[in-house]
Amino acid sequence: MRILRAAVAMLLGSFSLAAQSRPLVQPGAGAIYERLLPQISRIKLFDHHAHPAFPGDEDVDIAPPPPGQTPLRLRDDNPETSAAAKDLFAFPFADMKGAHGKWLVDKKAALKREHAGAKYFDDILDRLGIETSMANRVAMADYLNPARFKWVFFVDCLMFPFDNSALAARNGDEAVYMPLQTKLLRKYEQEVGLQALPPTFDGYLTFVARSLDANQKRGGVAVKFEAAYFRSLFFDDPPRERAQAAYDKYRGGGVPSLQEYTDFQDFVFRHIVVEAGRLHLPVHIHTNAGGGDYFNLRNVNVLNLENVVRDPRYQATTFVLIHGGYPFERQAIFLASMKNVFLDSSGTELILYPGEFKNVLRVWLETFPEKVTFGTDAFPYNEALGVEEVYWIGVQSSRTALAAALAEMIAAREISESRAIEIARGYLHDTAAALYK
Repeated sequence: MRILRAAVAMLLGSFSLAAQSRPLVQPGAGAIYERLLPQISRIKLFDHHAHPAFPGDEDVDIAPPPPGQTPLRLRDDNPETSAAAKDLFAFPFADMKGAHGKWLVDKKAALKREHAGAKYFDDILDRLGIETSMANRVAMADYLNPARFKWVFFVDCLMFPFDNSALAARNGDEAVYMPLQTKLLRKYEQEVGLQALPPTFDGYLTFVARSLDANQKRGGVAVKFEAAYFRSLFFDDPPRERAQAAYDKYRGGGVPSLQEYTDFQDFVFRHIVVEAGRLHLPVHIHTNAGGGDYFNLRNVNVLNLENVVRDPRYQATTFVLIHGGYPFERQAIFLASMKNVFLDSSGTELILYPGEFKNVLRVWLETFPEKVTFGTDAFPYNEALGVEEVYWIGVQSSRTALAAALAEMIAAREISESRAIEIARGYLHDTAAALYK
């Protein structure tokens, strides 16, 4: 199997994976790591979070990454990206600069012509050992096989139905994001036959429920909030009267005050949570540091969500803390003590190198191992560095960091090797797969 050959080759220091970052395993755990990694590399993967797309696909995300500082590992000069291209496409160069990048773009174009339709991405998943990948997208593309890619649709726009010009004027990031929220809301309205916002607040809440139901019928399996890009993740519990007053006042026009809009958003967020639970749609929430120059870390702290996920009214709703709350990952794992709360590790394994990601995984797996799930956060950054290479880095990083974390737990006599493989299967596949039966 290809992924097993890749893992063994890494252990032997093969040239093709020479640039792949590896975790440093504690003394006394090295031999265990070497036994575990081939076994872990055979486990089929359920990727709980990704943005599969060809470059230039406008439906890849409703909040595309704006310009801003990029962590070291996500920069295009990371040699791991060339290692990924070498393994996937026989890329013969050490970097993607100039003509080298053009070679890779041409190679992918030829393969896309050869593997028409959904076969191109099916082949990528097969080669990486990914059984299923969740597709966070505005809409699904015909080049993604619905048997392999499951649609997660965005719902933030339902909290922003009024004049958003004041929000768009706050900074350059919002100037990009807010018009896209308005555009998606118009799309959802049209899909349920509306030409404008309903005349009453009751009518709007009905529209929200209808929109969720319509997207589920189109294949949606979960809803996604990227709210931390626009506001705090602290959602208060305002009385219905305040939310209704804002709707009645601004449905036809005018710019709401920050407090008026926040009251409305808080109420609608909780309404979406209830409706998602009714429809058995897990609620995915972005909970880690985000892109752009104006992303507010205080706003994304997962503890802001504690009053929601611990609210007994929402026990029927499954919450997934996407990206594991990083850099508040230690707080996040204790929110997962609730039976309906899970963590997804996507993105964390891209920002961090495997040596540090191993430590994050170990803390999680030593606390609530059955509540942690694997994800890649694969995204097409440009024509050369596509979703394919990011899938590869996410898979390689997660498998090696997982093997290292479990090896150290075994060496510390915390778990047995058989228990380690059970935990690995849960993290890489079984826990997430069970949420979407």
